[in-house]
Amino acid sequence: MPSAGLIAEAAAQLNRIDQLASGSSRGRVQRELYALRADACTLMGQLIWDASQRRDHATATTYYEQSAGLARHLRDTTLEAHALLRTCYVALYGAHNAQTGLALAERAADIAARTSPALSGLALLHVAEAHAMLGSAPACERALADAERQLDRVDAGDAAADLVSPTQFGRLAGSCYLSLGDHRRAETLLAETAEELRDRRKSRAIVLGNLTLARIRQRDVEAGVASLTEAITELETTRGGGGMNIVFGAARELRPWRQESLVAEIHDRLLGLMTAA
Repeated sequence: MPSAGLIAEAAAQLNRIDQLASGSSRGRVQRELYALRADACTLMGQLIWDASQRRDHATATTYYEQSAGLARHLRDTTLEAHALLRTCYVALYGAHNAQTGLALAERAADIAARTSPALSGLALLHVAEAHAMLGSAPACERALADAERQLDRVDAGDAAADLVSPTQFGRLAGSCYLSLGDHRRAETLLAETAEELRDRRKSRAIVLGNLTLARIRQRDVEAGVASLTEAITELETTRGGGGMNIVFGAARELRPWRQESLVAEIHDRLLGLMTAA
């Protein structure tokens, strides 16, 4: 569902959690309610950032900081690492500050390593992506290998097992190779991942957007337009902020071919997407 339609209900539920936590007696119940509040703050940050098309960094970061502060108070390293990782996403994909994103991802990976291979592995994938954005292929490859080892250790008892999926490695590795300029390798990984992501439409739009970029940069315009068309179809339903940004970025790279009918048609679809937004 589009995030914008969920914010009011999420805020009401967060307020309800606050009331329950403040009215409960000290001990296990209050602790569990504060842990739930930390998780809910992270969700609020996600919803607000997505609904703003990844522009409202300040409000999202405020919620993530609240979550991380509560998690430290509870000594819950998994919750803290998740909040830090979400802050890392703002740095990487919102502020485009790879150095800050790298530091946050490394910190999240270190904190989660003791309790959650799932979250540590996910953070290491973003360590790899930050290194790729900085142009360091060897550091990126090392982080990808470290992430794969951690993700291989995930079991059903991992508190963050629901945050990772079988497609996670392909998504992030494909993005890494795109940033490093290895477009053929990126295309292979992203095309395979897009096929496996039929049930996760927001994530699929991002993957298809990156796949479009990999194809355009190999000057395969027809294939690029095909994947961009699929991405737009997903976005017409989900309105995902990450997918929107990547798709419009990919469309800008099609400008040298704007006189071709295929490209003109895709720009009409994008105009409709903007109007609906």
